[in-house]
Amino acid sequence: MTELMTETELTLASSGSELAGTLLVPAGEPIATALLISGSGPIDRDSNMKRMKIDVMRQVAHYLASVGIASFRYDKRGVARSTGDYRATGFHDNVADARAALERLRALPGIDADRIVAIGHSEGALIATELAAAGVGLAGAVLLAGAAQPGEQVLRWQATQVATSLPGPAKLLLKLLRKDLMKIQDKRLAQLKGATDDVIRVQLVRVNARWFREFMAYGPADALERAKTPILAITGAKDLQVDPSDIAIMERLALDDFTGEVVPDLTHLLRREDGPPSLRTYKKQVKRPVDVALLESIGAWVMNLVVDR
Repeated sequence: MTELMTETELTLASSGSELAGTLLVPAGEPIATALLISGSGPIDRDSNMKRMKIDVMRQVAHYLASVGIASFRYDKRGVARSTGDYRATGFHDNVADARAALERLRALPGIDADRIVAIGHSEGALIATELAAAGVGLAGAVLLAGAAQPGEQVLRWQATQVATSLPGPAKLLLKLLRKDLMKIQDKRLAQLKGATDDVIRVQLVRVNARWFREFMAYGPADALERAKTPILAITGAKDLQVDPSDIAIMERLALDDFTGEVVPDLTHLLRREDGPPSLRTYKKQVKRPVDVALLESIGAWVMNLVVDR
């Protein structure tokens, strides 16, 4: 981090949990401020988890600071320095936490409350959409790899992409073993939908069932139709977790002030990838930086948005 940026540790209260995060402020008065909302899973403020350092929001924050935009990013409940129980936390809890983070940000000295945008990745994009629809005073919302279809459809689409992207030998092995990935996925989803506990075991692994139930039942269409702020939506053409064609659905649903783009070769991890998309390349992808052109598009859109405010 350069001397032109200042990082400050902040905490905020939300539904009995204390969330910890980082306020990153550029030198001088910020042009705008971004609330950064990471994707699904036990993700910290930088979009990192124990098994994989995705690092999306740390890189977004530092790029924004380099062009004069402040940001706040935070750890999820029960992750890193935040208190609470991650596995017992539902999708709607995550929305509530983002609203609490927004209110904390709006109250900070030196932050222009009229120039705050929400930038969400994956699940965070859904949460940013909810904030845009809630009339909480956002200047705009950026949806990175966000879905426009109900969560259950998203999970089924993901399973299809995994099945079709498997290498030939793996497909042959599944055939020999008489394993159908879609039937396996259907069985798991039915188990999650039928559960009543916050946490259950699926094939001996403890799973945050409450989050899955709420996510499967949630559809962003209503929030997109109610959105009261300009929206920028970007999804990669090689995204295996969100259907790139959802951008067209968003455009039909959202207000007139909507900008959508499907970026060639961009993956769900916001890196460019040659060749056919595959989950097997994720570990290689995260060793490369987030796509610079994507970061530049976000920065330019935010600056154009707030220049007349």
